Amino acid sequence: MMKKQFTTMMLTGTLLLAGCSGGSSAPTVSKEDALANTNATGFPIVNEAIDLTFFTGKATANNDNFEERMVWSTYQDQTKMNINFEEVPFEGLSEKVNLTLASQDYPDAFYSARLNSKDLTTYGKQGVFIPLNDLLEEYAPNFSKLLDENPDLRKGLTMADGNIYAFPSFYDPEFTSLLIGTPIWVKQSFLDELGMEAPTTTEEFYQYLKAVKENDLVEGEEIAFSGTSLDNMIMQLRGSWGVGNRGLAHKHVDVDPETGELRFTRTLDEYKEILTYMNKLYTEGLIDQDIFTQSGAEFNAKGAEGRIGAVLTGNPVTQMTQDDYVGLGALEGPDGDSLYSHVKQSLMHIGAFAITDRNPYPEATVRWMDHFFGDEGATFYFMGKEGETYNVAEDGKLAYTENITNNPDGLSQDQALAEYFTWLGGSYPGIVKQKYFNGSEALPNAVETGDRIEPHLPEEIWNAFNYTDEELQFMSSTAADMETFIGENEAKFVTGEKPLSEWDSYVEQVESMGLDQYMEIENAAYERYTTAE
Repeated sequence: MMKKQFTTMMLTGTLLLAGCSGGSSAPTVSKEDALANTNATGFPIVNEAIDLTFFTGKATANNDNFEERMVWSTYQDQTKMNINFEEVPFEGLSEKVNLTLASQDYPDAFYSARLNSKDLTTYGKQGVFIPLNDLLEEYAPNFSKLLDENPDLRKGLTMADGNIYAFPSFYDPEFTSLLIGTPIWVKQSFLDELGMEAPTTTEEFYQYLKAVKENDLVEGEEIAFSGTSLDNMIMQLRGSWGVGNRGLAHKHVDVDPETGELRFTRTLDEYKEILTYMNKLYTEGLIDQDIFTQSGAEFNAKGAEGRIGAVLTGNPVTQMTQDDYVGLGALEGPDGDSLYSHVKQSLMHIGAFAITDRNPYPEATVRWMDHFFGDEGATFYFMGKEGETYNVAEDGKLAYTENITNNPDGLSQDQALAEYFTWLGGSYPGIVKQKYFNGSEALPNAVETGDRIEPHLPEEIWNAFNYTDEELQFMSSTAADMETFIGENEAKFVTGEKPLSEWDSYVEQVESMGLDQYMEIENAAYERYTTAE
């Protein structure tokens, strides 16, 4: 198959997209003919083969030409649905999505395109994305069952107008090691050499980092604590001060444990204490001074050298080829709080798959997608074919074949997987369960870390809120400016560029930027979220 490339060009102000089947005209197939060609159950999904085009986000870990991967070539034969995946790299994806939607020349569906709730609300209202509510009931038994079993999923997917416009990427709430994101990992050999136990409190963590910095543990310069984002460090540690009790989907609000009301967290006294602690780590040289600039590749390269005392990463085994780290639980803070707040919501990518009004076969397309929300389809999507890409052990666990785990051509596991699958890099629509997902989060060290953290997870983990058009205007302008201001000033407090003695003045500035209206909107969205059915 010839390699296809997604190309864009501007011609007299109009964006032309190569390869999109939708165009600016309405579907040419009649509703009656489309339904007559669609089977309600079983395979094939359609009697006569059809062709559709999907705008498709693509991670660098994946090979080109999705259609040639085993998972899609096999599924094409099963369904008789020939999907033309127009692949667009994740880098710069948002801009290309916006250009495509604005062009009025868009494809039949958006697959793994990282559509957000604003995209779904705006283009759903315009009729570009079709409502799925009625289609799900009749053509998506797997996903409908998932909605019934997970009320918060339905809440998170339902836009302010009452419609569901997309299939998401959904993480099983029981898959703790997947939901904990990037925990803190500390180097076991450093602990042994220093005669220390794994830290359980923020003070012990500080003492460990200080010892790493002050002792000659390896050749070259030791780095006490590193990651790729200061904000990620703050989000990881805020639970030690009782902040962030609804998880990572809400970085600015949570629930006041005393009143039960929504509160803005970033101006709390407790938040000042978090930044004070971070300032101590940074100014004493315990946080990697490259934290603001280093890429993921640069961070992983440092980690692979074995000279970092503590890392924030998904799994040092797969990201850094380091098996000398132990994952910490929730660190207890100075007031006895030991909340693990750095936990993802189950509804990870709200707009992982959306169908447009250009699609002449919406019923068949819903069936095509629904298969991957059932055990059979999900196992096939992640593991492939039994005997070819995976085997079943006596205990019932699934494991990739040696051709993948110990590739004869010297390919890494991810490289070998990319010959068969396209899920690497994430953002795909579907359901992820531990029993058939063999990524880094399912490795024994990750599962052990998840078990250690589980008792300290929030009582409730919320999905992100959805907003009305009017609310979105505020959240994408005034609120976005306020959140940018907050992020910039938190970095200054941590580095010492701005003294913490100016905290009260800073809080007044935040309040003057529209905090009252911000909280009014958040409370309205919270009310819709808690009452959605």
